[in-house]
Amino acid sequence: MLPSMLSKSTASPSPARLYRLLPVSSLQTTSHLRPAPNAASPTRSPAFLSPCPSPYSHNNYATILRSCVLSRAVRPGRQLHARLLVSGLGLDAVLATRLVDLYASCGHVSLARRLFDEMPKQGNVFLWNVLIRAYARDGPREAAIELYRAMLAYGSMEPDNFTYPPVLKACAALLDLSAGREVHDRVMRTSWAADVFVCAGLIDMYAKCGCVNEAWAVFDGTTVRDAVVWNSMITACGQNGRPAEALALCRNMAAEGIAPTIVTLVSAISAAADAAALPRGRELHGYGWRRGFGSQDKLKTSLLDMYAKSGWVTVARVLFEQLLHRDLISWNAMICGFGMHGHADHAFELFSRMRSEAQVIPDHITFVGVLSACNHGGMVQEAKEVFDLMVTVYSIKPTVQHYTCLVDVLGHSGRFKEASDVIKGMLVKPDSGIWGALLNGCKIHKNVELAELALHKLIELEPEDAGNYVLLSNIYAQSGKWEEAARVRKLMTNRGLKKIIACSWIELKGKSHGFLVGDASHPRSDEIYEELERLEGLISQTGYVPDTTPVFHNVEADEKRNMVWGHSERLAIAFGLISTPPGTKLLVTKNLRVCEDCHVVIKLISQIEQREIIIRDVNRFHHFVNGECSCKDHW
Repeated sequence: MLPSMLSKSTASPSPARLYRLLPVSSLQTTSHLRPAPNAASPTRSPAFLSPCPSPYSHNNYATILRSCVLSRAVRPGRQLHARLLVSGLGLDAVLATRLVDLYASCGHVSLARRLFDEMPKQGNVFLWNVLIRAYARDGPREAAIELYRAMLAYGSMEPDNFTYPPVLKACAALLDLSAGREVHDRVMRTSWAADVFVCAGLIDMYAKCGCVNEAWAVFDGTTVRDAVVWNSMITACGQNGRPAEALALCRNMAAEGIAPTIVTLVSAISAAADAAALPRGRELHGYGWRRGFGSQDKLKTSLLDMYAKSGWVTVARVLFEQLLHRDLISWNAMICGFGMHGHADHAFELFSRMRSEAQVIPDHITFVGVLSACNHGGMVQEAKEVFDLMVTVYSIKPTVQHYTCLVDVLGHSGRFKEASDVIKGMLVKPDSGIWGALLNGCKIHKNVELAELALHKLIELEPEDAGNYVLLSNIYAQSGKWEEAARVRKLMTNRGLKKIIACSWIELKGKSHGFLVGDASHPRSDEIYEELERLEGLISQTGYVPDTTPVFHNVEADEKRNMVWGHSERLAIAFGLISTPPGTKLLVTKNLRVCEDCHVVIKLISQIEQREIIIRDVNRFHHFVNGECSCKDHW
């Protein structure tokens, strides 16, 4: 609606035309808001009560100011303001309101506030709304909430449907749930409770504050839902780790006859990416193309992010190269995508292009992607150089995510002294991610002493996380310290902690199939285990010998072997092999890290079956092709 409105014949004139519309004398006036003390000026009545010299001049000035607002032409607007002050019209309530609107819409909020404070405000809801909206957009956002409360205390002023959305936007940006609920309580006592923009603002505020159930309550209580309300709820679910609900809402929206917009598609595609629901994402891709959104960069950027997170990084790269305008978000999405897949060389090449050719200034997300790529590629020196570049050249204060990547790559490479020095020199307090990264490095290099220190820190931060105890127990078991391993597991039992059960799933023909370790519950379980036996025979002919070190139990070798062969990702792969035509790419997702023996076996399966097998584990993607993995055995 808005573009069509702006395209009508009443479009505002250009700044050059605005200069031609101003009286000649106004162009010769100083650009300051106040006339000089010595300047001659006509005698005026008290502020905002001065009579207009003529209706024509008043209407003419009002029309020009409206054009200035529409074209964001602040310079001719300020010159006209000076002319109005000289002519005696500067304090006219209607013209001053438009001047406040001009300054606020052009980002000169302090000037708008200075003029606002000098004006009578009784009954002028538009005036309050203009300044509240400016504060909510440009900040400080606390001022938007303060001004809203001042509006309520002013007298008979009553907020309207243009007041509540920006106030709620400020509450959402500040994560001020208390203020948001205060606004919600007042809304419910007015007729604006049914307004779609107010409802969308409430949903967004609760979503940003992490209160999805309260957002659902607002959505369910909204009798008239347009695309704005649906989009707000879809985004709310997607941003709070409920991608399945977001996708279901998108389907329900279409079923109720509400045509999805570009915002709908971007939010739903983002949810499909987080849910690793590639079929849903591809359906949305096709729908967006059919609806004529295919050329829009916003859609392409969300699609490239979805394909990267779903294992199709090559398709993501194609979409990236098709973008007409690559902004910071699209560069970050592609760099982080390469980082997730371990393509450190591509991530670095893109990072270099971003800085040189595109001249886009990287932000903290960019450096998380590049450092993650270094980590997954085992590039220690490059990671240290990138970290130094971020701090010294771009003056970006490292976050805990940046430190985690650096500690992880140092610990993975056995450089525990450097990793410890990084932790000691951190500008932020180390969190569980930092100590978890160090603990993982200790597991790889069997550094029991440092692992105990890391676990002690982890227990302080996350006393109920069973995974930390399991990792230390595994480190003891790797070192043959079975008594210590048993002691840690007993400690888990005494505290009522349970190990996370490994689970893998594969999606075929729109249906997700999940598998646990040693699972026999699938309807085709017999066929799956027959396929595993066939593969075991073929793999054995290559000289493969099972590596049972991932089994951290003091049991016989045959039992360890059987435990390894029943790992969930192998069951999922076997099911995929018997359920798809030869040559079909398989994508398996696992909730934990792939073990060392499974990594070797899957490489061999990809070679024997001539299949590309993609494993998305808790840390990264592994692309197995013709007996090789994209991680180059570094994960």
